[in-house]
Amino acid sequence: MLQRNSFPVTMPFTLYPFFRAMINLTEHIRTIPDFPKPGVLFYDITTLIQHSEAFKTTVRQLADAVKEWGHIDLIAAPEARGFVFAAPLAIELGVGLIPIRKPGKLPFTTVSKSYDLEYGSNMIQINSDAVPPGNRVLLLDDLLATGGTIEACRQLVAELGGDIVGAVFVMELLALKGREKINTANVKSLLQFEYC
Repeated sequence: MLQRNSFPVTMPFTLYPFFRAMINLTEHIRTIPDFPKPGVLFYDITTLIQHSEAFKTTVRQLADAVKEWGHIDLIAAPEARGFVFAAPLAIELGVGLIPIRKPGKLPFTTVSKSYDLEYGSNMIQINSDAVPPGNRVLLLDDLLATGGTIEACRQLVAELGGDIVGAVFVMELLALKGREKINTANVKSLLQFEYC
């Protein structure tokens, strides 16, 4: 509760960025050992998205992180956690969203790509008409680990004629050096962790 002597009872909108900056996003990430398999330390975003101010701050920081990359037409994100951040970021930036999904989830004609994960392998698909040629596409996911998922997304978007603006992440596991695998000059993450 704000005291009358130190701040006005109703906080002016101009003070909001000051208070927003005080949120430590790292404090809202829960770690779970041995998930989804022994030896993997899982960084759980559910605790972050359950906290409305932390969630809003994350989306705004993602928007701020990509401003210097210029005009963006579309955001492409893999399911499912990528969608959690891509949808509000698309609204924040006033752009469209391309869902990149697991096989069998998209009803239209698709293009597919297989890739390796930090703990297995997977395949993703995109609608064959998802990216108008020449559109500037931002790639987004919650986590950059080995880089396999987002590089597969990049390849799909590029195959359809999209111009990759860059890739942005909420979290990055530095020890896995995933950014070295992504074939784009622009890569940013809000939070960096050493992989344990």
